[in-house]
Amino acid sequence: MISTTLNARFASVEDCSILAAWNYQLIRDEGHRNPMNVWELEERMRGWLASGEYQAILFEENEPVAYALFKETDDEIDLRQFFVVRHRRHQGIGSCAMAQLFALWPKEKRWTVSVLTKNTPAVAFWQSQGYADYALTLEILPGTNAPQRSLT
Repeated sequence: MISTTLNARFASVEDCSILAAWNYQLIRDEGHRNPMNVWELEERMRGWLASGEYQAILFEENEPVAYALFKETDDEIDLRQFFVVRHRRHQGIGSCAMAQLFALWPKEKRWTVSVLTKNTPAVAFWQSQGYADYALTLEILPGTNAPQRSLT
């Protein structure tokens, strides 16, 4: 079943509990190391939306099925979070929601999204939406066996 009709609306602070619960699922699904619990995520989301730092859009198809959280600056739209509920994935909802966002966002701005490299399904999805690789962040975690190099 391919989704073709999604209703979209800007989220408000009243939507923060569902957004936080979905953000918690998103963190687990993508393998992110964020240790925040749902309550902490809700408080953070509430602050972002109340301050206007971020905007969120809820997508509904008889029920809430997805959301996008983004920040707009003078020259960029940074998509921070994008989530489709688990039982509705692979039905075209993500592509339909992104088409609505692309129609909303100013074409003269740079559009960015960050993806964990090990999250290969997400990398493939974003590439299918027209995003191209720009940067790769490499790291050495504390407590790991960093290579020892001699200065001589």
